[in-house]
Amino acid sequence: MAILWPLGITCGVLLTAFIILLIYRSTLTMQEDDQLFLDESASQMEKDQIELMAKVNKVTPFIRWLGAASGVLILVIAGLFVYQALQQVQ
Repeated sequence: MAILWPLGITCGVLLTAFIILLIYRSTLTMQEDDQLFLDESASQMEKDQIELMAKVNKVTPFIRWLGAASGVLILVIAGLFVYQALQQVQ
């Protein structure tokens, strides 16, 4: 089927965007602390941490959607590939 090539290219683009966002999120959270003990003089650290979490929270829905779309597209491609192979056997 000629439809497998465009689906494969689309899947490759989605997976590439997914991996790039995962790498971006991991670089954001690389310096994140699990727990912070702040006093009044370290308020800048608290602001930086809040900004960092805002960026992570902004990226997370895109990562979920791209991951789900990539998974579904891989299943569709695999199903079409199996269907095409079964059609050739008959």
